[in-house]
Amino acid sequence: MLDVRRLHLLRELDRRGTIAAVAEALTFTASAVSQQLSVLEREAGVPLLERSGRRVVLTPAGRTLVTHADAVLERLELAVSELAGAREGIGGPLRIGTFPSGGPAIVPATLAELAQRHPALEPMVQEIDSARVSDGLRAGELDVALVHDYDFVPASPDTTVDQVPLLEEPMYLATGGATDSAPATGRVARGDTLAELLGPWAMSPWITARDGTTGHAMAVRACQAAGFQPRIRHQVNDFRTVLALAAIGQGAGFVPEMAIAHAPEDLVLTRLPLFRRSRVAFRAGGGTHPAIAAFVAAARTAVGATGRAPC
Repeated sequence: MLDVRRLHLLRELDRRGTIAAVAEALTFTASAVSQQLSVLEREAGVPLLERSGRRVVLTPAGRTLVTHADAVLERLELAVSELAGAREGIGGPLRIGTFPSGGPAIVPATLAELAQRHPALEPMVQEIDSARVSDGLRAGELDVALVHDYDFVPASPDTTVDQVPLLEEPMYLATGGATDSAPATGRVARGDTLAELLGPWAMSPWITARDGTTGHAMAVRACQAAGFQPRIRHQVNDFRTVLALAAIGQGAGFVPEMAIAHAPEDLVLTRLPLFRRSRVAFRAGGGTHPAIAAFVAAARTAVGATGRAPC
């Protein structure tokens, strides 16, 4: 009989790439992970792993077993959800991940809604980059999370995570106003193409999110689509800082609609044909869990209260 916990380790190795990364994520020692995977190989009766330099890679049989592991673990998540639904009331801890700009814009109103509807629920929030959410959910560090993706940086397919749409919002170009090469466009302006809207700022410095984030990749790819490579001066993830730096002429930057409510008065905001999409993510099979379903409903109510239509 194959052990479910060892199947989980094999799946994490497939996703994370090294035994050391699996051990760190799941708070095991590397030797313990290696030993458990060796036991799984004996249970399976065929080689599941092979050495490739310093790395361990899955054999074809190992990759096949991971596919089955995904299905098994999803069924277990469904079972947990059904058992939770059989209890009276919704309560206990709910570990919530959020991207930074989701914190002030969505999370407080969502938690207020949850507290009113389900006072026995104990939400615990932590900021996390959307690129790390899948790992956090699979490792059990998170139960549910707000995630987002951008045009030019679509979310990677992940069979271990389910998502439901929450919000789609346009992106804006934030600049400090007129320069010799780029005239002011008015507080909110529209244009036809990225080249027309971003081109006047091709020679200006740029403000992007930190390297390695989806926001950084979106900014670079959007500028490349407009015909130039951005000259990045500042790298900050906080949109309030992006707006403040742009307002004093430190560069041009991209911000989503949720971030512009309290923009500085001397800032120029140009609406772009780009969008950011926010979603609620959870482990595959967990969507019917009462606490997760309650969070999704509360988040949609919170988004609706801002005047935006939830997806």
